Amino acid sequence: MSTEYAPGLHVVSGRATDALAYDRWIGRWSRLFVPSLLAAAQVSPGSIVLDVATGTGEAALAALSIVGASGAVVGADIAPEMLETAHVRLNTPLFHPVAADGQALPFRDESFDAISCQLGLQFFPDPSIGLLEFRRVLRPGSWAAVCVISSPDRAPMFGVLADTLSTFMPERRDILRKSFALADQGKFEKLFAGAGFRDVRVEREVRADTVESFQEYWEPIETGVGSLPQTYLALSEPHRRAVREEVRARLAQFEADGKLSMSIEMLIGRGRA
Repeated sequence: MSTEYAPGLHVVSGRATDALAYDRWIGRWSRLFVPSLLAAAQVSPGSIVLDVATGTGEAALAALSIVGASGAVVGADIAPEMLETAHVRLNTPLFHPVAADGQALPFRDESFDAISCQLGLQFFPDPSIGLLEFRRVLRPGSWAAVCVISSPDRAPMFGVLADTLSTFMPERRDILRKSFALADQGKFEKLFAGAGFRDVRVEREVRADTVESFQEYWEPIETGVGSLPQTYLALSEPHRRAVREEVRARLAQFEADGKLSMSIEMLIGRGRA
């Protein structure tokens, strides 16, 4: 049982991203926090925004609606497959996709008015280097904002699957828990401060949503879009069935009338250059 993760962990290298599956697995939850993220980054009309780990372009799309025709959004992602999906989805000359490692951004110092990073920094090999790069390319007085997932118990739609998979693939436990690597509020604040940001603040926010059925929740997992679904598909068929049933049993506490109503906590950190 093994799987090779492409850069960024979420997609299979060289394979087109299933944008609908990604949206149903991650996007439905991440978009709930995008307005707060962009507000923390103080994105405003006319801003030149860098959206790091832009993925399929969820935060970039929202930023474009704020910056207007006088602004622009640069979407950087280490996975070309993600960028292609974002480029097709946004379909505007105001969005500029750039294949780039967030720890080595290919931009001049002080190039951007705002930086956003939605559910990406926790997957960096060294988040502190990423924040140093964010600080370098940000104009003095401007803000960077980063949103990350809280602990597994406060994000059950992801945490339960990660914990269950870890019992079947313990050698992958560190990868499976990377989604929650920056859940410590104090550690998160220190990363910002260590990168030279001022007026650092990290806030916890909670949102809720309802999935129409367990089947609707599970279907995008079967596509293998995301680090957890990729790991799931690497299991044997009997083990996949066992994982599915275990996850279903553990999520039953959130079920009523066949629907799953869950809340998720995320941390939004911000700092000024």
